[in-house]
This record gives sequence, C-alpha cells and structure tokens, in this order.
Amino acid sequence: MKQASELEQLLRSIDHKGYPAYKSLAGAYDFKDYILSIDHVQGDPFASPSRLSVHIGRRRAGFPEAFLDAPHKRTALADYILRGFGRAVSRFTFQAGGSGKSGLIGVSRPGQEVLSRTACEFTPSDLVVRFEVGFPAAGRTVLAGELKKILFDYLPRCVLSSLFYRSLPASQVEQAVFLSEDQHYIRGQLEALGLAAFVADGSILPRESGVSDRPMQKAIPFTSPDSLAVTLMLPHHGALRGMGVKKGITLIAGGGYHGKSTLLKALERGVYDHIAGDGREYVITDHTAVKLRAEDGRKITGVDISLFINDLPNGADTRRFSTLDASGSTSQAAAIVESLEASCRLFLIDEDTSATNFMVRDALMQQVISKNKEPITPFLDRARDLYDKAGVSTILVVGSCGSYFYIADTVLQMDSYRALDITDRVADVLKRRGTETFHADGFSLPSFQRISPLTASVNQSFQKNACDPQGSGKDRGHDSRYGRKDSSRQEHAKLKTLGKTSFSIDRETVDLRYVEQLVDSEQTAALSYFLRYAKEHFGDRNMTLTALVDALENLVAQKGLSALCDSAYVPTGLALPRRQEIFACFNRY
Repeated sequence: MKQASELEQLLRSIDHKGYPAYKSLAGAYDFKDYILSIDHVQGDPFASPSRLSVHIGRRRAGFPEAFLDAPHKRTALADYILRGFGRAVSRFTFQAGGSGKSGLIGVSRPGQEVLSRTACEFTPSDLVVRFEVGFPAAGRTVLAGELKKILFDYLPRCVLSSLFYRSLPASQVEQAVFLSEDQHYIRGQLEALGLAAFVADGSILPRESGVSDRPMQKAIPFTSPDSLAVTLMLPHHGALRGMGVKKGITLIAGGGYHGKSTLLKALERGVYDHIAGDGREYVITDHTAVKLRAEDGRKITGVDISLFINDLPNGADTRRFSTLDASGSTSQAAAIVESLEASCRLFLIDEDTSATNFMVRDALMQQVISKNKEPITPFLDRARDLYDKAGVSTILVVGSCGSYFYIADTVLQMDSYRALDITDRVADVLKRRGTETFHADGFSLPSFQRISPLTASVNQSFQKNACDPQGSGKDRGHDSRYGRKDSSRQEHAKLKTLGKTSFSIDRETVDLRYVEQLVDSEQTAALSYFLRYAKEHFGDRNMTLTALVDALENLVAQKGLSALCDSAYVPTGLALPRRQEIFACFNRY
C-alpha cells in the first residue's frame, strides 16, 4: 500500500498533463487515520465522477461494539454516519475549480427511511464510506493542485469530523441506535400481539407536499381510538401507547380528503425504519406487507391466477398464465399470487387504484350477468379465506362501495385525520340491512413451484458491457480491497438506473413505477444488480423463483451487496430492497 506522500508526488508529476494521466492515481493510500482508495477514475471531466472510498478500522473509528452487535444497529449507525458525512462534504463541493464536474464531491443522500447502503457500511473489520469526486481539469488538462485541495484539505476535514466516534455528539449517536432498537422491538412484538401494524399516538402521518416526504408542519397528531389502543414498553423509549391494527380484514373508511390514503401510505412505509423527527418513527407494519394495485399493460409470466380468474373465452390456461399486456384485473390477480409467493402476510389496498371489476361485483350486477358468464372471482369473495385459511391479512381503503363492510373484522373511520373505531356501528347497520354473503368455493393456493423466468442461458450481450448503474463506465475487477485492477476481469451487462421507477439492462427497460414500496433510487439500482447476477449465475439453472431469491438473499446476507458485482469495486449508490421488491422486479422482467 502506498503512502499519502506518494499520492502528493503523483499529483505533482501529472499536473497540466492530459486528463488520462489521472488514471495513474488508482490505488490505496495510507493517510494514517484512514486509508483512501481511488477505486475508479472517470474518463473525462464531463463523465460520471470518479469513485473513491475511505476505510477506517473499526477499533480506530471507536464506535462502541454494543452499537454494532446486530444488523439493525449497524444499519442505523451507518445511516447516521452517512448523513453527517454528507453534510460535511456539502460545504466543499465545487470549491475546487475546473470544467464540467470538476470539484464535485457527491455522496448518497438518504431520505426519511433507514436503509442498508453501500455508501456507508460496517464490514467485520472496517467502517467503509464510498463517495464520488469530480477530478478537476481545465478542458481536458489536469488541474492537480485543485484535486490536492480536495484530497489533502477538504476530505481530511470531513473524515475527521464525521467518521470518528470521538468527533460526534455521543448522545445523538446513541439516540440513532436506540431508536432502531425500539423499532426492532415493536416489529418483533406484532406477531405475539396478533397485530398486522402499530401506529403510535403522536405520529405525524401527513407529508409536507406531493414532492416532499418530510412531515407536514402543524399537522394533526395521530391518536388511537381507545378500543384499539395498545401500550408497549420499549427498551429505551419506555411506555408507548398507540393503535394496534389487528390481523384479519381492516377497512379504512371516511369522506374524501379526511386522511384515509394518508394512513395507508404511512402503513405502506412502515415496513422500513425511519429517522428521528420523521413523524412515523413508530409506525411499524408487518415487514412482509405489500401494497397492491392494478397495473395495466404489465408483463406476466407463468403465474397461477386460477384463484381469481378461470374459464376465459379464449381458453387460456390460468394455472400458468402469461401475457405481455395484462388488463387491470389480471394484473392485480397476478400481483396477489406473486406477493403470496414472496411470503407476504399483509395486503395493503386502496380502492382508488384497484381494478373495480376485480375487487367486487355487487348484487345487481350478479343478477344481470350470471356467475357462469363471469370468469373473475372478485377479491371480496376471497379475502375471508385468504385470512382464515392462508393467514394473510388485508388493510383496505374504501370510499364508494359498502359491500366490503360485510367481510370486515375492524372498520376505522378517518374524520379530519382523526381515527375512529366504528366497527360496532357498522355491525348494527348491517343487521338492519340483512345478511349478504361474499364467499366463493374452491379456495386453493398455488404450489409456488413456478420455475424462474430466468431459465435461458446467459445472453452473449452480457459479455460486452460493464458494471455501472449509471451506465457511464466499466466495472473494474480488482485483486485487493483497495483497487488494483485484475486484467482477467469479466465484463458484464450494461446497467442504467432511470430514477426510482425503472432501470435498463442491456437496453431492455424494467418498469417498476407501480412497485410503490420502493422508496429510493438506490434500491432500484440494487435490483438491477440482483437481476444481472441472477442471469449470469443462475440463468441456465432449472430452479424455482423462490429458490433463486433465497440464494440471492443468502449471498447478500453473508457477503453484502458488494457480492452482486463480482468485483472488489463496489458502486457508491446501492441500497438493499426487500425480498418482496426483488420478486416484483423479476416478475416484471
């Protein structure tokens, strides 16, 4: 390993040379308190910035081992450190001059959720922080003096002020870890208490705006109805009262603009931990929950939708149904079955984004169009059996159809953002109206032995391009942690992340815009790596999709997200998606 002084000498030797001279800087340098690794050097000042990483031994970083002895603690601590490092480098970005992206210092910018990220992680030996730097140039001429400012002045100040425990406010570090422990505790208590979710009193559910996920100022704090109130004794927070959403079928009703969808959205995001001050820190949902909706036009491959759709006029086999252009009802049926395959135990559904003909058929419609002429068995007729026989609960927002009340275990009314338990009142109304039955015979879950759609052998195009979620450069193979290139590297499919909603793999786009529990574009980038790794390593194996996802999750659990790259060069911006989103990605490829 080279010393920092050698990096200074290299910078002097390449000053005012052509931009390719920067390539000679790749490697690892000992700065005494930390190791700086220049992992990938950009091709020109207008290309995606160079990738760098800082490595600090865990003992030298000084964080208490009690904060690192469980995955959720490590994730919360790394998230806190990353946010602090991001604030530190933001003061210096573009302070060094030059053309194009010269002087940029970029790092992942987490949102309100706490996610496991490659941008900052604890390995068994080190704290590793990954970021980007635009190497300065005048046109295509190296400005080594400007890069020296970044590497020997700005960066050391950021590292020393934000990556060492001794430099940080101990109470804030402790608060971040303790909050994660409390959230983890609540999540672990849901099953024992027979709950699908928990919403703490005082939670702020509305968001600032449609484009901001921050809490709304002066919003009405959530308060649980007394009939549904549960008090938990958390390890650090102590006693916490809130609404326990029981397993079974829960309806969220009420007038428009009174907070129905706001509550559902909070529950949808409750599968993740949240940072302090978000307002939803103690909104905790069963971590397997899936938000379902109609998705016209999506691709479906070999899904058994016979639980909901049978006897199609064209004679298509609904036990192994495929289409390149699904209807709203067919897509929602497939989404339910795919979610069950992904181990989902809770469905979150908004009537407004569902296919009406899939969700319900009222009595008049059934009189006009007989059941033997309707191939769709509505969700309303299956929801009870899904819970009673398969253990899958449903939380459903309703606003226009009263038939759902007949199958509900709990009915909430949102009234000016206040939750009211109207279950008993609804029961009285139903008694006066008379009994209606919503049930279909023949309930049987698929076997979930569906063979993975990735059964074709690896496409030759996967050998021609490179590992780069921004599609801007080549993945560099290495023979050490810190960046030495391996000339025998394998080149991979070209990947490009298109925001949070999609990515492309060798120019084929995977559309994830209706996978609504993806909260960060870095999760989308990680999904592209999951898919590419699956195609390259499992594409020619005859295995079920469940077995494939199990294998990928085990790989990441043992070796981290970096294992998906087949290289020691790890992309700066990858965040771990849930199992349910991995399934959703593969099902849409």
